[in-house]
Amino acid sequence: MKPSALRRTLQTAAAAGGAAALLLTAAGGASAHVGVTPDETAAGSYALLTFGIPHGCDASGTTKVAITLPQELNDAQPTVNPNWTVEKVTEQLAEPKKLADGTSITKRTSRIVYTATSPLPHELRDALVLSVKLPDTAGATLYFPTLQTCETGQTDWSEIAKDGQDPHSLEAPAPSITVTEAAGTDGHGEAAATASHRTASASTEQASVTDSGADARSWAGLAAGVGGLVLGGAAFLRSSARRNTPAEAPAK
Repeated sequence: MKPSALRRTLQTAAAAGGAAALLLTAAGGASAHVGVTPDETAAGSYALLTFGIPHGCDASGTTKVAITLPQELNDAQPTVNPNWTVEKVTEQLAEPKKLADGTSITKRTSRIVYTATSPLPHELRDALVLSVKLPDTAGATLYFPTLQTCETGQTDWSEIAKDGQDPHSLEAPAPSITVTEAAGTDGHGEAAATASHRTASASTEQASVTDSGADARSWAGLAAGVGGLVLGGAAFLRSSARRNTPAEAPAK
């Protein structure tokens, strides 16, 4: 093989390997925190919020997850998960709160507490899903401080970035979502929101499976791509070596 061709092959392999390493690092970092993924963010809509529990506390299994609701939310409907029992914790309001429909409330749901029927092993993940009605104010960021209790120790996912601070620099950021503009209302907006709320339970299982399944497919695809690159490079080297091997002289 000519030196230039070999150099190009090695450079290509090194670049691909570096890209794969970056992807692996990013994938690991993204799954390291307890985070929340909404299926809907439009103001005034009903949304399913999936909280991913990716690992325990310093290799200790998770026993309880307490999710604090932001003041903008008055209630949340927890989805049943056979691996956990669930409790809604309420708080008394300092003064009655008037709702958009004209009614008033004196209490609100402040926390949702999931308790594991048996500790969730450190190397496994699970998903906890809440159904909520988002506030009508677009642009608002809702934070859900989450206390993860393990067999040994706790992790308090409650840090909120200050003005000008990079959220990615936080060690234990609070899960959060940002409310977006409401969908266009043409007389069907309210009906669509009601239908979404009615199908929340049916969609919950799919949301949970999609969350973990996407992670598995991403890792499998990445591994397959790196493996294919290595095999392709090896085949190229063998092919070039055969082309450059001097042919044996014919027998006289």
